[in-house]
Amino acid sequence: MFLGGAKLENFSLKINIFAQILISRSSMKILITNDDSYTSKGIKTLVNIMKPYGDITVVAPKYHQSGMSMAVALGHKPMAARKLSEVPGERWYYLDATPSSCVKYAIDNVYVTEKPDVVLSGINHGINAGMCAPYSGTIGAASEAALARVPSFALSIDSFSRDADFSVVEELFPPIFEKLLKECNRGFGAFYNINFPYLPASQVKGIRITRLGRMHWDKEFQPYDPDIYNKIGLRPLEDLGVTWRPEPEPGEEVFAMVGDMVTDPDTPQNSDQITLKQGYITITPQNLDNTDFSEIERLKGLGFES
Repeated sequence: MFLGGAKLENFSLKINIFAQILISRSSMKILITNDDSYTSKGIKTLVNIMKPYGDITVVAPKYHQSGMSMAVALGHKPMAARKLSEVPGERWYYLDATPSSCVKYAIDNVYVTEKPDVVLSGINHGINAGMCAPYSGTIGAASEAALARVPSFALSIDSFSRDADFSVVEELFPPIFEKLLKECNRGFGAFYNINFPYLPASQVKGIRITRLGRMHWDKEFQPYDPDIYNKIGLRPLEDLGVTWRPEPEPGEEVFAMVGDMVTDPDTPQNSDQITLKQGYITITPQNLDNTDFSEIERLKGLGFES
């Protein structure tokens, strides 16, 4: 199919053998999480996709945690955890905390003496392209895994519907996963942000390696409408663990962040959000180390190290 693409560099026999061992069911330890909660259709679909590759451990938020980025619950805030089920090759937990906290909990309290071989976060209901990505809990979980030096992948689809059709991911992600895991950057802080168009697999044009696009939210704070999330296809608020006071306190106004995402005019044409809308799967390599190395050299040239 379109996965053939350009010829990949040849790795040493040792690395190829190592990769083949990793993708065998007998040795692969797979951690799966998300930001849509353990009840979402996306995470259940991802578990089914990954079952042939190894033993699955799910540690996911108890409630919806979108927009949490790499936030963690520090200090003395209590976090409830629960083991939901375990059968051979598959165990499920929830943690009443952020996606990043779920990854920390899994590594510290579930795996304990070992680390997973790979972490997958998703499948997110809604894209995580452009400047959506830095806010995303889905991306935050993959970032946390990268911080722990575990290969990680964040998966999203261009549909907010709680009943979204994930067949495009089911059909096309396995060969992407196999190739990426063999060839991925295993250096500190590296992870992969993968977005799928909401199309039948037969209509996907191919795969593109992209960069984060330039975009912003416009008119983000809107007067709160109790039915706003249902109108755009998200789960009811009670399913998200969100409770609201019956009435605002005197002098308060109540808002929701439901603005429109607008692509900036200067965003490059190889940006992920543009390429995704053209019907391609996008793979955006990201890294926790966001040091601006070109600015380091510019500042040195200005004499700051004199």
